Amino acid sequence: MYFDHSGVEVAIWIPPIVAFCISFVTSMGGVSGAFLLMPFQMSFLNYTSPSVSATNQLFNVIAIPSGVYRYIKEGRMIWPLANIVIAGSLPGVIFGAFMRVLYLPSPIYFKIFVGFVLAYIGLKMADDLWKKRGRNQCPRNMTKENKSLSSKCSVNVLDSSPLQIVFEFDGEIYSCSKVTIFVVSLIVGGIGGVYGIGGGAIVSPFFVSICGLPVYAVAGAALMGTLVTSFVGVIFYHILALFYTNMIISPDWSLGLLFGLGGLCGMYLGAKMQKYVSAFYIKIMLCIVVFSTSLNYIKIIFE
Repeated sequence: MYFDHSGVEVAIWIPPIVAFCISFVTSMGGVSGAFLLMPFQMSFLNYTSPSVSATNQLFNVIAIPSGVYRYIKEGRMIWPLANIVIAGSLPGVIFGAFMRVLYLPSPIYFKIFVGFVLAYIGLKMADDLWKKRGRNQCPRNMTKENKSLSSKCSVNVLDSSPLQIVFEFDGEIYSCSKVTIFVVSLIVGGIGGVYGIGGGAIVSPFFVSICGLPVYAVAGAALMGTLVTSFVGVIFYHILALFYTNMIISPDWSLGLLFGLGGLCGMYLGAKMQKYVSAFYIKIMLCIVVFSTSLNYIKIIFE
């Protein structure tokens, strides 16, 4: 099938299958999978114009709601945390879209940028694995035979003052600074706006590695932040397309829809299965894929 807007030619079943496989794994860590879908589009589909960032965010808009619904249903959505992530990411994602169009339209420079972003994500995940924080691992009694998982693993927000968020999860108390989350989300939003990932792939490892929060509790908030910022990102790329008519900036709706449908199914099943899979193995899988992809792009500098 040929997609006129992006110039991509690919079998119609490949985009949804690829998106499903990526989202199924990454959604377990609170990440939509857009950060891996981008390299697939660039390397395998040769889709490198600024429009690919908008199409990637369109994928998020379609795919993420199913995962968010699952986390809300299971009581694992930390709304105060999600709200701070959204508040910080929104201005950042708009700034990032400007940067993508004005300073990174070249496929080569954009690939290098993507490589370094992926390397950062991988390092954060690897750092968390090295530290082996036991409290971030799935409770040992989380098995398919345990029929009361959702009640034991729901999040209970104890305090949401102007400066901090305190919540209880799996019998332990966790806290994080709202100011820190806001500043990080602002920076992450800018990077995500350039990349076309919404920022969840960067902020989720930050929650786990730096703030010491459990991946099982923060995954929903990270996905919710990514959903809202991606929606705004798609709209803003459309607006930019009206002013930069000499560039392909707006998303490829047909291709984005195919990716989104696959991601929609993968996200829901991944969020559902997350509590049965060790966070340790989730991060190992992501680290391997992230590092291999980042090295492939960074090596362009030395060629």
